[in-house]
Amino acid sequence: MNELKIKVCGLKNAENIKAVSALAPDYMGFIFYDKTPRFAKELSAKALKDIPATIIKTAVFVNETPENIAAIVDKYKFDAIQLHGNEGPEVCALFKGNVTVIKAFGVSPDFDFDQLYAYADHVDYFLFDAKTAIHGGSGQIYDWEVLNDYKLDIPFFLSGGLSLDNMDEIETIKNPQFYGVDLNSRFEISPGIKDIQKLKQAFAFIKQIDR
Repeated sequence: MNELKIKVCGLKNAENIKAVSALAPDYMGFIFYDKTPRFAKELSAKALKDIPATIIKTAVFVNETPENIAAIVDKYKFDAIQLHGNEGPEVCALFKGNVTVIKAFGVSPDFDFDQLYAYADHVDYFLFDAKTAIHGGSGQIYDWEVLNDYKLDIPFFLSGGLSLDNMDEIETIKNPQFYGVDLNSRFEISPGIKDIQKLKQAFAFIKQIDR
């Protein structure tokens, strides 16, 4: 049995970061994009230093310059980056091998999975979110069954509207490359502040899914 990996994204408050890290998710995400209320602009490097090494610390960017990405990765000692904008394969290639690279795509019913082949050698994972104008964190859901059409051999995360109300639908995704889930806006008390009790319930459900 391979357990799905759990990523909690959109963290920004030091005490809340500590509480989430105590739940031992596999990944924790911090968003460096100033057009979201989850922007981690006040984040201190110390808040991340106390996160156990077993948790992969992930910086999330939207159409950021490679120079700024590199500077933030270095400042906070991130283990992974998630590129959530229109970044091309060449941007991913700059970082592959230095950090884990996750490339996010907004999925709609007519999504063309063939466009992903250009990224295949330059990313470690894909992340499939709902297609919106705000680059994630919308809480919107899409038809997850479309992910069964994905044919590449690169593992992917499920994102977009995951909540306690639709957890059971995760089990409809039978694609063998389904690697992990991304929990964000529907597990919050307010933007960037996660609801620990809701996360505990989600973790318990996800860990019992038979893969």
